[in-house]
Amino acid sequence: MKITNTKLTGFAAVIVLALCSFSIYAEESQNAAPMNKDQVEGRVGEAQGKVKEATGVIVDDKKMQTEGNVQKNLGKAQKGYGDLKEEIKKGN
Repeated sequence: MKITNTKLTGFAAVIVLALCSFSIYAEESQNAAPMNKDQVEGRVGEAQGKVKEATGVIVDDKKMQTEGNVQKNLGKAQKGYGDLKEEIKKGN
C-alpha cells in the first residue's frame, strides 16, 4: 500500500473536520444539561468510527473502512441509549 501526498492531505482534512465538529458541538452544548456516561461514550465512539472509516477510504483499506462504519454505528446506538435514559430521567 503506497501512501501518496493526496492521501495524506485527505487524511489531514478528515482529522481537521472531526476536530471542528467536536468544537461546534461543544459550543452548542455548553448551555445544555450535562450528558450521562452513555451519551459521552457514544458520541466519542461515533466520532472515532467516522475518522476510522474515512481513513479506510483514503488509504483504500476495506477492512478499516468496515470497522469504522461498525464503530460509528455502535456509537450512535450507545448515544441513543444515553439520550433515552436522559429523557426517562427528566420524565418527558
